Amino acid sequence: MCNSRFKPESIKTWVVVALSHCLRELDILYEPYPDKPDILPSNLYTSKSLVVLKLEGRILLDVPRMVSLPSLKTLKLQSVRYSKDETLQRLLSNCPVLEDLVVKLRDYGDTLKKLTVVVPSLQSLSLFIPYNHDLDWYVIETPSLKYFKLVDYSDNDHYSLIQNMPYLNEVYVDCCCPDIYSLVGSITSVKRLTICSEAILNGLDFNQLEHLEVCLCTVLLSNQLVRLLNASSNLKRLDISLMDDHDPHQDMNHWNEPSTVPECLLSSLQSLSWSIHTGEPQERAIVVYILEHAVHLKTANIKSFEPINVLKIEMLEELALSSRASTTCQLMFE
Repeated sequence: MCNSRFKPESIKTWVVVALSHCLRELDILYEPYPDKPDILPSNLYTSKSLVVLKLEGRILLDVPRMVSLPSLKTLKLQSVRYSKDETLQRLLSNCPVLEDLVVKLRDYGDTLKKLTVVVPSLQSLSLFIPYNHDLDWYVIETPSLKYFKLVDYSDNDHYSLIQNMPYLNEVYVDCCCPDIYSLVGSITSVKRLTICSEAILNGLDFNQLEHLEVCLCTVLLSNQLVRLLNASSNLKRLDISLMDDHDPHQDMNHWNEPSTVPECLLSSLQSLSWSIHTGEPQERAIVVYILEHAVHLKTANIKSFEPINVLKIEMLEELALSSRASTTCQLMFE
């Protein structure tokens, strides 16, 4: 359902009728002008049949005291409004089989200050916090979670508590906020990690991590790549890429070659992929270092950001002629 010209009372009526016929999936995108966000009928919150609920736009989520959604497995809330800080958790607490949750906060006009996600059944969680959202804190406790995506661009100081995620398998982290220590402490058992963060990651142990993807814009920040490699003793695949809307040309620190070779280069790393290689000297130095020390490397795939030119040809020649610890490594250029 997507039409800003619909009257709120008409939408309410249609939803009521649909729910009376054992509706299983409801998807509403609503951006009215002027604002008329109150379009959801109260019986929506007591549907026994609803399995998938997707709400996006200027929709007011005003959850009543009587809530029961026993069949709801997928819930996606994008840029909706919450009547109170406790509104979301009240809804979540009454979804006993919820498995997939997406919450994207509004970047303006939202009064939500405290966000709580405590859902024992949840297996996938994606949380998006925009640049200018003035959030005070968020708490996440999801003991069955397998996939977690956190995009936190807020430049306002806020507290986060993320705990009890023993079954996490894959994590995507894109955070401006340097305080992600409760998150990091909860994801050390993951097998796949995609990360862009300015936090200095010391004293970590990702001993089960097999696939690491690091964003190019922070790969050299405070020797971030070295810290992650040192923490990932069983790493098999390393990807260096660029996350959505990130800048490959921002200033980088100099590459500081580690005093000791990370364990994963000597024992487990098999694949290197660099998706947006700009040809900067620091980037070339990293690739050369990995080629010189990765004993079990099978493939190294370098995808250049720049079109063919003299500097790119020189870079490719330098990499092709560099020594390799692995005699079976196949070096590819795109």
